[in-house]
Amino acid sequence: MSQAAVETVSLLSDLEVANFIVYGYHVIELEDIPQVHKTISDQLDVLDHNPGDAILDTVPELRQIVEHPRVVGALTSLAGNDYQLNSHRHWHCKDPGTPYMHWHQDSTNSRDIGLNKFLAAYYPAEVTADMGPTMVVPATQYRNAPTDRMATYFNIKGQVPMVVKAGTVSICHYDIWHGTAANRSSKRRHMVKFLFDRTRENIGPTWNHDPDFVNRPRDWNRKEEAKDLGNVFSFTNPLGVNQSDRYKEVRIRREVWAKLMGQDPPA
Repeated sequence: MSQAAVETVSLLSDLEVANFIVYGYHVIELEDIPQVHKTISDQLDVLDHNPGDAILDTVPELRQIVEHPRVVGALTSLAGNDYQLNSHRHWHCKDPGTPYMHWHQDSTNSRDIGLNKFLAAYYPAEVTADMGPTMVVPATQYRNAPTDRMATYFNIKGQVPMVVKAGTVSICHYDIWHGTAANRSSKRRHMVKFLFDRTRENIGPTWNHDPDFVNRPRDWNRKEEAKDLGNVFSFTNPLGVNQSDRYKEVRIRREVWAKLMGQDPPA
């Protein structure tokens, strides 16, 4: 992507990038193009087959989603200026009565600290709790588990249902644990999955970076209100893990940040 193009998109802030590293996903609500979402939803409602990778050709309005300035800005911030749209994409339709999908990771459990592949889930219509929403478990993107073991899990403490407005895009780390609830409603639930790939390593930050964000001292009295790197990485604990586990997570977070900054990993 050219520098001129980058300047027209909505790049993420330091805090948003740090929170992505911790939680493993970032949610965007594209409220400025409601008619596009409705057009896409209406077309998906009447599809009688799944076009698979050809969904972008079947519903060409989807290109307005992957090319939206807020989506481009978030992906530029996380995946670099020259990220690519992967050739694989898929329409996930949960018809009424469809059962839940087991927890799983899409990847080969690579525990990737390079932030090299991203899953973007687009919801053209509102998703309510009874429609079989996508479920994600924050901060699991660096926790590998065999798929057959994960399939024995049911509700997980801290899980987040993607109960969202029409036009929501959730950009996820490719390794995050996710599944779906059962669709107990009378409506179809649509989600279109896109994949995006990094094409080169960062030599510096590709988001709206403020150098002061990394230099503020840790504040043990305000750790629940952390809005700077040291406090976000040190104190944020979405899964409520024990101290030993959290120390390991903090180390991984700092390695990911250094990689995005184009720096050597911390000693």
